[in-house]
Amino acid sequence: MDLHVRYAGDDDPEKCTARKLARFDLAELHRSDRGTPYGVVLNPHAERALSPADATETLVALDCSWESAGEARFSLPGEHRALPYLVAANPVNFGKPFRLTTVEALAAGLTILGDRSHAERVLSKFTWGETFLELNDEPLRRYADCDDSAAVVAVQGEYLDR
Repeated sequence: MDLHVRYAGDDDPEKCTARKLARFDLAELHRSDRGTPYGVVLNPHAERALSPADATETLVALDCSWESAGEARFSLPGEHRALPYLVAANPVNFGKPFRLTTVEALAAGLTILGDRSHAERVLSKFTWGETFLELNDEPLRRYADCDDSAAVVAVQGEYLDR
């Protein structure tokens, strides 16, 4: 699966997980919406949750500061899908639900879409990468076993009710 990132460049370049992925040729950065390929776009504002039914060759994430991650920023062409409930393992937002870095979002997407080994490979470049998969092991496995978005939302509901 090809990983692409619409790179806004408005966060700390030293902490930018997308830039690190690009340095290791694990993702391709794009500076414009127009230059970003069509695919499944990970969008926290999407109406449908990502599920294995969204099988794709191209997974796209937006890399921007959480302060500027409003709905208007997600104007990329593609099938927009929201990631279900997961918690961050990165040092800035550790333990916070839904506050994932770009690499965590891509790894979650890869895992839900059935490519956990690819997720492990991209996370291996970060000291806390394995922790993300450990913290979210059960929900990621359950989401990956779902048939469609509705089933993912139902599983997510169990975690939100806790």
